[in-house]
Amino acid sequence: MPLQKILFKPGVNKENTRYTTEGGWYECDKIRFRQGNPEILGGWQRISANTFNGTCRSLWNWTTLGNLNLVGVGTNTKFYIQNGGAYYDITPLRVTTTLGTNPFTGNGTTTVTVTATSHGATTGSFVTFSGTTGTYAATLNAEFQITVVNANSYTITTASVVAAGATGGSAVSAAYQLNAGPAFAVPLTGWGAGAWGAGTWGNGTTSVTSLQLWSQINYGEDLVFGPRGGGLYYWDATAGLTTRGVLLNSLGGTVSFTNASPTLVTSTVLYTEGAALKFSGGSLPTGVTAGTTYYVYNVNGLTFNLLDAAGAEVNTSSSGTGAVSTIVDVPTVQNSITVSDSSRFIIVFGCNDYGSATLDPMLIRWSAQDDPYNWTPDPTNQAGFVRVSHGSEIVATVQTRQEVLVFTDSAVYSLQYLGPPYVWAPQLLGDNISIEGPNAAVIASGIVYWMGVDKFYSYDGRVQTLNCDLRRHIFGDFNQAQAAQVFAGTNEGFNEVWWFYCSSGSNEIDRYVIYNYLEKIWYYGTMQRTAWLDSGLLDFPLAATYSNNLVYHENGLNNNETGTTTAIDAYISSSEFDIGDGHNFGFVWRVLPDLTFENAESTPTGTLPSVTMTLYGLANSGSGVTSTAAQPVAKSSTYVITEQFTGMIFTRMRGRQMIFKISSNQINTVWQLGAPRIDIRPDGRR
Repeated sequence: MPLQKILFKPGVNKENTRYTTEGGWYECDKIRFRQGNPEILGGWQRISANTFNGTCRSLWNWTTLGNLNLVGVGTNTKFYIQNGGAYYDITPLRVTTTLGTNPFTGNGTTTVTVTATSHGATTGSFVTFSGTTGTYAATLNAEFQITVVNANSYTITTASVVAAGATGGSAVSAAYQLNAGPAFAVPLTGWGAGAWGAGTWGNGTTSVTSLQLWSQINYGEDLVFGPRGGGLYYWDATAGLTTRGVLLNSLGGTVSFTNASPTLVTSTVLYTEGAALKFSGGSLPTGVTAGTTYYVYNVNGLTFNLLDAAGAEVNTSSSGTGAVSTIVDVPTVQNSITVSDSSRFIIVFGCNDYGSATLDPMLIRWSAQDDPYNWTPDPTNQAGFVRVSHGSEIVATVQTRQEVLVFTDSAVYSLQYLGPPYVWAPQLLGDNISIEGPNAAVIASGIVYWMGVDKFYSYDGRVQTLNCDLRRHIFGDFNQAQAAQVFAGTNEGFNEVWWFYCSSGSNEIDRYVIYNYLEKIWYYGTMQRTAWLDSGLLDFPLAATYSNNLVYHENGLNNNETGTTTAIDAYISSSEFDIGDGHNFGFVWRVLPDLTFENAESTPTGTLPSVTMTLYGLANSGSGVTSTAAQPVAKSSTYVITEQFTGMIFTRMRGRQMIFKISSNQINTVWQLGAPRIDIRPDGRR
């Protein structure tokens, strides 16, 4: 019989039975396709031996005017800036309080109880003590992670034993960082779960404690960031990598008051007409009260006058100085942040309205043009707001060509800059459209792709369903309770969009699926990652791991996530194929492999890189097959192919249907499959 090429269609298809998809690939892990041929994924290497605290869910890369290449790293417990492999903690402070006398109680171990009335902290949050006196001052004047006991006390773990009894002195200061959130969504059921009044009497309902997600984007060389459902924070690059972020509404600068009618205010921050301010500190003049809201008018550069709440001019009977304690109209709570490339507006999605502290999940607000401090709409600036109507909350946003796509839980909008008087205006692009989570959408090659609750979508000027050959495989093994963990990323070097998600029964991300938008094919595998960032300003794509570190992907040939080099376990296996329509058994007596090991390296012991090639012969095909091992195998032939192999394989393998598989599990191995050939002939009808 003549030799027959084994050529399969590129991509993996699991939408039908293994036999129905004859002529294609059916299963895989850690492989990709290049011009239609499968090959092993590139390796990954940790960026340094340093680690961070918590589970990272957000990465953002930018550079400063001083040419520092920075990566923002948001975890469920802290926020860091990574530079040169080091992680600098810039987690904002929630509150600083003074504790009562001798607030620490030791018990002769390293577990110390702290008495702190109405501390408001959550387990996993961090606090830094200062001002402690006495025997254990050096031990206790440090940062600790909190384990909550009750509303008025918590425990910490010290570096050395603290004897039984109370200690600390009378002037202990406790600086609490932003509260930590869960590393994954925690379902709640029964009394106390869900909204007030929901469910039947005595039973309550169900709800989910959301995991901690950060939104971040650079504003020039600075960073605007905040946790979902939390405040809007600002980090100034000129202050250095060890400086914490602060609330944006606290950056009002200092002011001086000149005794006049009306009083003349000179500020260090440029304000526009109508800005609402509160003052504190210094020596405020008579006629200006700390904590009272005043409004800016008659702006002339850095000087202006003030109006009170009734619209009357503010007069003073003396001069004085102070600080802007609060820029009143800056949002104090938000779900998502972006900075528009069009005229540099800071835009927040899902935020509090003017004069309210309550989050409106469908409200969009933006600052004045090129001015992060001014959020009060006025004819002299372009600050403003708009509320979208389709859905119950804004879930995600993606900035693309001349627009920002805004995803609610049931629709998608295009937010476009129109200029005054409307400034930014939304246009409904599609209704009854879903998205899995805040990080489930990404832009690649000018097209936005996202994962919905039961299928994939794309937007290239119109919203379309994305054909997926793995739809049943993905959504049939998907933990919907952890949908918020889903995140998308691009790997532009290989024309790929990646989605990572939790399989059924797993609270940790353990699966990925890839769409190759150039070849329009899909493939999938297993991998634990928590965030992803394409190369951009970096040498390689960057990913966060459950090992509390960052790794560079497509870097090397192996898995070096934790500093120990291990092999990448990769394989791909075909659908079933046969002779004709399978009326005859087939007999294979020789195989001619076609493989390239270009750029592979020998192992430290000198072993040549190799792959394992397997042909399975099946007595009969059947629907519902999930693995080759589940099917009765008449006979299989397995051969190890090394880099120097150039000959043919002689074998004796028989089956009505056959499955071809290639796999590797050896360090320093890289391979690409070409077009192997087999010598197969009919061998009876049993």
